[in-house]
Amino acid sequence: MTNVQGEWAGLFLALALFVYIFWPENVFASQREKSRLDFLLERKDQLYENLRDLNFEYRAGKYPEEDFAVQRSQLENEAAVLLAEIDQLEQA
Repeated sequence: MTNVQGEWAGLFLALALFVYIFWPENVFASQREKSRLDFLLERKDQLYENLRDLNFEYRAGKYPEEDFAVQRSQLENEAAVLLAEIDQLEQA
């Protein structure tokens, strides 16, 4: 292989690599819009995880009982409102 052929092969490889790396994908076109129900279900999972974390940290002694009660009450109230809206959307 001569120097010119090697240079052309290297140039072709560099161009192919550039195209491979920067070629636009149609990932955005394949994603669907989230519905309100999808959003609420994700939020429900987050709330449940927050409640589990709060209980764990309380048992570990990181929260005083008064703060724990207030935080837990707020999270439970938010979850109740969220579950009511989820039920309403699922019935519709």
